[in-house]
Amino acid sequence: MASTILAVGAAGKFAGSVIPAVRKRGGQVRGMVRKIDQMELVLRRGAAEVVVADLTDRKAVVSALIGVDAVFYIAPAFFPDEAQIGVDMVDAARRAGVRRFVFSSVIHPVLSALPNHAAKAPVEEAVLDSGMEHTFLHPAVYFQNYALAWNRITETGVLAEPWSAETRFSRVDYRDVADVAAIALVEDRLVNGTFELCAEGHLNRKEVASLLTDVLGREVIEQRLDAAELGDAAARMKPMLEHYEHHGLLGNALTLRAILGREPRSLRDYFGELMRGVARFGDG
Repeated sequence: MASTILAVGAAGKFAGSVIPAVRKRGGQVRGMVRKIDQMELVLRRGAAEVVVADLTDRKAVVSALIGVDAVFYIAPAFFPDEAQIGVDMVDAARRAGVRRFVFSSVIHPVLSALPNHAAKAPVEEAVLDSGMEHTFLHPAVYFQNYALAWNRITETGVLAEPWSAETRFSRVDYRDVADVAAIALVEDRLVNGTFELCAEGHLNRKEVASLLTDVLGREVIEQRLDAAELGDAAARMKPMLEHYEHHGLLGNALTLRAILGREPRSLRDYFGELMRGVARFGDG
C-alpha cells in the first residue's frame, strides 16, 4: 500500500498547491480541512481522501493522523497561539508514529521581534526533539501576496505598502516552495535539512513598481499606504511594519535552484501570469 501524506490546511492557498506537486511525484495525499464544504475543492486539487479536523481539536487531529507516514504542515497566517498549536501538532504526529514531518516555516525564524517569525522557532524545536525525520522550509516573501492587491494595482496604477519604499526583500513563488515540499515528502534527498528558499533578486518597492510598468505597458508608481487602511489588522501587524521600515528579509537563491535543478520562477513571469489571469493558488 502506498504511504499516505497528510497535508494540513489543504483548502488553503499554500498547502493546496502542495497536493498536485506531490501527485506529480507519485505521492498519495490525505487533505485535512476545517470545514465539510471544503472537501470537494481539495479532492479537485488531487487529494485521494479528505478529513475534517480543526487544529485546536486534538481528538480530530489524532484521528486525521491514523495511517499517515508523512505530514506537511503550514500554520495559518497570524494564527492565535500559533506556536503552541504547532507544537501540539508535532506531538500528535510523533505519538501517531508519523515518520517524516515537513514544516513550511519562514525565512529567518530567529527574528524574535516578529511574532509571525518567532512563533515558528518552538515548532522547529519540537520537531527536532521528536525523533521524526524532518525538513524545514524557510521561504522568503511570497510572490502570491501581490495577487491580493492586483486589482487595485491595475485599476489605480499604484503599488502601495505601509513601510519604506527603500526596504529590500527576497521573494519566492510558493509553487516553487510546493515543489520542494513535494520532493521532501516523497523522496529522501532533503531529509533532516533546513532550506532557505528564495528566487533571484532583492527588489525594493520602487523597483517592483518599475517592473510592473514594464510588464503592464503603462506606468505604475509606488506610494506609501497609510497603516490605518489596514483596519483591525494594523495592531496585529505593527511589529512587522516597524521591522520593515528599517530592515528587509534577504536570502539567497542558490539553494532553491539546486534543489529544483532549474531556475526559480521569476517575479516578472509571475506578474505576466497575473496580467493574463492564469496565476491561481492551489492549482500547481
